[in-house]
Amino acid sequence: MIINTGQRTDIPAFFAPWLANRLRAGSVCVRNPFNRLQVSRYRLSPDVVDVIGFCTKNPEPLFPYFDLLEPFAQFWHVTITPYGRDIEPGVPDKHRLLAVFRELSARVGTPAVAWRYDPILLSPTYSMDYHLRAFETMAAALDGATTTVTISFIQLYQKLARNFPEAADVSLEDRLYLARRIVEIAGAHGMEVRLCPPDDRLAQTGVVNAGCMTLDLYERAIGRKLDPPAFKPARAACACYLGCDIGAYSTCPHLCRYCYANHDAQAVAANRARHDPASPFLIGGPEEGDRVHDVDQRSWKVDQLALF
Repeated sequence: MIINTGQRTDIPAFFAPWLANRLRAGSVCVRNPFNRLQVSRYRLSPDVVDVIGFCTKNPEPLFPYFDLLEPFAQFWHVTITPYGRDIEPGVPDKHRLLAVFRELSARVGTPAVAWRYDPILLSPTYSMDYHLRAFETMAAALDGATTTVTISFIQLYQKLARNFPEAADVSLEDRLYLARRIVEIAGAHGMEVRLCPPDDRLAQTGVVNAGCMTLDLYERAIGRKLDPPAFKPARAACACYLGCDIGAYSTCPHLCRYCYANHDAQAVAANRARHDPASPFLIGGPEEGDRVHDVDQRSWKVDQLALF
């Protein structure tokens, strides 16, 4: 099975000691975000966890605990964008993150690391020319450290109306132009460009119109074929195989203004105050009335090796 860590918060950046304790304990408890007394308990064992999927803007805080991750196969998506503190208030210096990305790649192997350059948004500050210059600089810095870069264009979720009211959609004309140029630049640095979510209108640009956390990328990372159960994506347009996420919403202090996973800064601060690195839960602990379900877990690996 696949354990995911990054659809709800950034665990490597802000909760590395907690994850290390969970790996030592061999289990983790996760509250249903829509029914908090419904708890899923997962075993964290390489016997049943075929790969752990990470989405992060800063993997470095987890480096001291990599001995605990060594028994597990891993697949990392690391987001590095060209935005400043006006858009990403809590994200570290991007030059530092480029160096951290290369160190991560050296630790886990190039097939297990992908770069995310998303979401792409346009403004007077962050123009198309600005994005193309920034992408060229970053792609050159990451040359040889990954073969995959994922792009997306800003999606105007309902929460953005509150946290980022000036955000605007990117026109189809601009999407086509940027995607074509990004594919050219990425190709010069040995990278394929994947689009997430897929958009058939952009297939003509040369992007891999297939999503970002897809089974083929997991298989490429671990070098094995997987035979998972059928999975219904959260959004009809999404091709990613997501589920079994051990994070919690409204807990990420990056406070990126385009983020769908945070309600607001006050909610993040309140939840962070309830974090206990020793708890089986990311936020808080056991509560009266909890209904704990031990998830049926099994390996999805098949005997056939994946050839890429």
